Amino acid sequence: MGTTTIVWIVVAVVVVLLLVLVAVALARRSRAVEAHRREERRDEAAELRRQAEHDRIAVQEREAASAKLDAEARMSQAEADQKAAEAARLQEEARRRDASLDERRADVDERLRRADELDPDRGDAPGTPGRHAPEHLAGGPAEGSTDVPRRDEGDRPA
Repeated sequence: MGTTTIVWIVVAVVVVLLLVLVAVALARRSRAVEAHRREERRDEAAELRRQAEHDRIAVQEREAASAKLDAEARMSQAEADQKAAEAARLQEEARRRDASLDERRADVDERLRRADELDPDRGDAPGTPGRHAPEHLAGGPAEGSTDVPRRDEGDRPA
């Protein structure tokens, strides 16, 4: 073997060694870059989890506030329904009392009319309302009536 062949073999071995070293260096660098990317992804995933946990807590707080508001609205509606039912009951009671008063008023009017017919001292011409005639027949308040005309400030005599 000649010197040239040995030089070429040495050059070939050096080139192969250089190629192996470059390949090893690239592999190491590739692994380092990949490890760095994985670490960045882990950090990013941790940040996303932290933000998601924060947002989950905020959503739960909003849900609680919404549930509280809904409960208050239902309570207000129940109170309104209860007041409406009480108002309806009171209106019915007022109508019932008015009907009862109408019956009593008619009975009182009838008795006063009968008393006027029987009273020999009534002093009115036959067929005209007497002193005990009901307000709507005599043109004024009936005797014993509590209806007193109100005087406004402008009606006072000077």
